Amino acid sequence: MMNYSEPPPGGAGQAVQAQALTVVRGTREVLRGLDFTVPRGQITGLLGPSGCGKSTLMRAIVGTQAKVTGTLDVLGHPAGHATLRTRIGYVTQAPSVYDDLTVRQNLAYFAAILDPGRAAAERRHENVTRAIADVDLTTRADALAGNLSGGQRSRVSLAVALLGTPELLVLDEPTVGLDPVLRRDLWALFHTIAATRGATLLISSHVMDEAERCHRLLLMRDGELLADDTPDALRTRTATETVEAAFLHLVDEAKKSTTKKEQTQ
Repeated sequence: MMNYSEPPPGGAGQAVQAQALTVVRGTREVLRGLDFTVPRGQITGLLGPSGCGKSTLMRAIVGTQAKVTGTLDVLGHPAGHATLRTRIGYVTQAPSVYDDLTVRQNLAYFAAILDPGRAAAERRHENVTRAIADVDLTTRADALAGNLSGGQRSRVSLAVALLGTPELLVLDEPTVGLDPVLRRDLWALFHTIAATRGATLLISSHVMDEAERCHRLLLMRDGELLADDTPDALRTRTATETVEAAFLHLVDEAKKSTTKKEQTQ
């Protein structure tokens, strides 16, 4: 049985480093002074309830979030730096595909944007074929995206992110709404990508059992980080048997701490 908390060999250093990372939307602090790292070559899970700030944090990392303050370095550059565009693959919660194009045509379109020019045509074709195979859609490559199931459309979006073999994959709830078999297969793919290509994956979810599949975890609640550690270390620290129980323990601790502060003010 695979020990998901055991990171793959290699991958020294940090893919993402944040200090005092804050995002303000209107009068509300969506992210509140976050300090964390995402190790290279591993799968880091970003877990927490819906609305806690996970998607905002991911947009900040890929450089599409406004009103970000603090320090946020990604693959050795400030988040949003032009040189990062081809080094990061990003999958949003909503599938980013064109319904009137086939799976292959969708990928060919995005491959041409990433790697333009006639001289790159053969390389683009190889990348498209590989990405389709990676997400197990070879038999559906010539089907219109509009005729695919929800899970298949999500896999097309993932295939787009895999074009060009990115160093960092940022996946916003990629398994939401998928059946257990497909979820299992996607997680197996994620581990293969990390182990064989040395890629870094940051994967968000609000499903706590997926935490057990990650090498490291960032646990969030109400725009704050409750923990940045491995699943084993979190269970040991909280004397619990599951990451979900550990998360609930940390939530209770945070509530007690907040109540004490309010009582002393």
